[in-house]
Amino acid sequence: MGYLGQPLARLEDARLTSGQGRFIDDLRPLPNLHHAAILRSPYAHARIRSIRCDQALALPGVRAVVTGADAARWLKPFPVGVKVAAPYYPIAVDKVRYAGEPVAVVVADSRYTAEDALASIVVEYEPLPVVVDPELALSPEAPRLHEGLDSNLVHQRTFSYGDAARAFTEADVVIRHRFTFPKVHATPLETYGVIAHYQSSEDTYTVWSNFHGPFTLHSVMAAALQVPGNRLRVLVPQDVGGSYGNKSGVYPYMVLMAVVSRLAKVPVKWVEDRQEHLLASSTGTDRVTWIEAGFRRDGTLTGLRMRYIDNVGAYLRAPEPACLYRMHAALTGPYRVRDVEVEALAVVTNKCPTGLIRGYGGPQHCFPLERVMQMAAQELGLDAAEVVRRNLIRACEFPYTTPSGGVYDSGDYEQALARALERIDYAGWRQRQAEARAAGRYLGIGLACVVEPSGSNMGYIALAQTPAERERGLPKSGCAEAASVTVDPTGSVCVRFSTVPTGQGHETVAAQVVADALGIAPAAVRVITGMDSWTQPWTVASGSYSSRFAPIGANAVYRAAHQVREKLLQMAAHALGVPADALELRGGYAQVREQPDRRVSLQRLAGMAHWHPAGLPAGMEPGVSATAFFNLPTAQAPAADDTVNGSVTYGFVADAVLVEVDPETGRVQVLDYVTVHDAGRLLNPLLAEGQIRGGLACGLGQALYEELVYDATGQLLTGSFMDYLCPTSAELPPVQLDHIESPSPLTPLGAKGLGEGNVMSAPAALANAVADALEPLHVVIDKLPLTPAAVWQAIQAAKQRQPVEERVG
Repeated sequence: MGYLGQPLARLEDARLTSGQGRFIDDLRPLPNLHHAAILRSPYAHARIRSIRCDQALALPGVRAVVTGADAARWLKPFPVGVKVAAPYYPIAVDKVRYAGEPVAVVVADSRYTAEDALASIVVEYEPLPVVVDPELALSPEAPRLHEGLDSNLVHQRTFSYGDAARAFTEADVVIRHRFTFPKVHATPLETYGVIAHYQSSEDTYTVWSNFHGPFTLHSVMAAALQVPGNRLRVLVPQDVGGSYGNKSGVYPYMVLMAVVSRLAKVPVKWVEDRQEHLLASSTGTDRVTWIEAGFRRDGTLTGLRMRYIDNVGAYLRAPEPACLYRMHAALTGPYRVRDVEVEALAVVTNKCPTGLIRGYGGPQHCFPLERVMQMAAQELGLDAAEVVRRNLIRACEFPYTTPSGGVYDSGDYEQALARALERIDYAGWRQRQAEARAAGRYLGIGLACVVEPSGSNMGYIALAQTPAERERGLPKSGCAEAASVTVDPTGSVCVRFSTVPTGQGHETVAAQVVADALGIAPAAVRVITGMDSWTQPWTVASGSYSSRFAPIGANAVYRAAHQVREKLLQMAAHALGVPADALELRGGYAQVREQPDRRVSLQRLAGMAHWHPAGLPAGMEPGVSATAFFNLPTAQAPAADDTVNGSVTYGFVADAVLVEVDPETGRVQVLDYVTVHDAGRLLNPLLAEGQIRGGLACGLGQALYEELVYDATGQLLTGSFMDYLCPTSAELPPVQLDHIESPSPLTPLGAKGLGEGNVMSAPAALANAVADALEPLHVVIDKLPLTPAAVWQAIQAAKQRQPVEERVG
């Protein structure tokens, strides 16, 4: 039995749990390292009239003070995927557009000195009107953030697949509603960190950071610094203290510290504090969705119309507006509807800019889609589970191509839903719910079925351009990842890849893959996870995001390991005088399968490749090493009709949740939670469980607790963990996990990602459960989070809508 598929304990945990991890703040890579502190704007919108730095520069230990005007002389605005006259620099040049935007950077011999010197900088601001609501920002009367734009609308596209007009004409019932999804944060344990060094003799920038990709942003950074890619070296330490997408957004600070190092003429280190991180790092996108869904009387979904309004904050910064398009290939979710229309808008407001957050675009999309499925069931007098089941893609229909171009590779959605309903005792709880209602208690059951894309096709981002615009540029597609496997002269095996893990367990799974390929133990495999853009192979798609390690990164390791395997077998065949296909690798030996006593050790084979190349088979190169790039041909550029296969594999999640709501306080208590995943082949069930539980915690937080709240002046009101509430282990409910396995036919390992599904499903499932509980009170649930105050207010609003005689009776 091989190691893959086994619940092997994480190999990296010995290092991490003993305090021997190497994170960005542990690094001291250069002598004369100075420290930076950032002065941030107290205003959400203001012109910078003047900045006086003389007092700060006079303080002992202060090396330099860099302003936006200083930095702009060496920078260009960051490129983005759409043409928009709203230049974005990593520091404000003449105007601030969100509270917390960098205004000046102090460089000093210690962080204490740098922080103290900030108080000596005098900035004269001219406050300007503020807008934080994306719908209000679209008004012609709204304050305009960028002078080069006619409005705050920075992106707009429409899409049509099938015949939505006909679908709605044929519908017996049309559900129309507006939903809002909150602006949230990822809140990783470790905040941003950057060490930057400009070397004038070579005109090169070297930047250490806890950035984890996608490395398409390397070219974005190089363009902003006005250097070729080979003059920007990006290094990532062995360990990154979590991210959940958030640390891809560190790249503006990487550029900022790089130019600060150039101007200060010393290497510079900056580590963000928690308040800075909540205020001004990168956040999830708050979205307003207007959705229409047509249904026949039997519950069949006939058509969808959606209008997304994404609040991207003060600037459209890469990879935005991709949040609008991450789920584009899966617009219809797990349902068989073929007629869809979508309008996608991105709007700038005086909030912190947005970026990648776990589930990127998924929670925003699945929340309204799953809510209308339950609302339709209620309107039609049908059971919600039956409406969902009726519309699911059938197992016999895979591979299934969605109207917008997604190619769902495998799955059995009906079986997963049935398993979830069985595990939560759906029929039994429906009976108990009726009994509870008679006793004055409000129990609710919520369902959510979501498609989980993994292994993003870089081409989906190009949907932000029209077909004509794409025609003029270089086509974009692919999902490639690289890995190297090397056997040294002693027979020791090393693996190196550029997936830049942030805590997911890549080292363990890579060791399992290589161990199975080479017939050795995982503990014998050394996995090197740090990243160096100058010394190791990588692609623009490299990095840790979009749950891509299982479908892409692990398969790159697999391919490299099997190339090494084939070379070892050829060498062993030559040494033993037998055909290579008669051999197997087992227990550190290459042995004849039918005569295991005829064998040669891997150590001896490696020694031969390094020490005795003349003894190798004719034409074979010395050494034992392979570098492989893995890509899938299904990751194509968008077609002229705006269809695109946005990811290369698609998993499925079926959630069922039971809640009780106290109508007097609005408190939601989660009584039971069942989540069933179909993520293809599970490479390591123990790690899979950890990823699922972590994703569920994120989803629960967005459903019940988390929101970055701004007042009308653009000030963040939830700028600490006293106000921005995250669930802890004490708040997590009992959870039942289950799996079915429909291996992907596209990859050697058959695995799909599973770390983001519950981030997408939990907000919708919990909202459906609360709505179900409060159905007798006619409460409308259309925004998150469902805090006690928000639920109580929704109950009061429902009471106001009801006729007086109904309230009295």
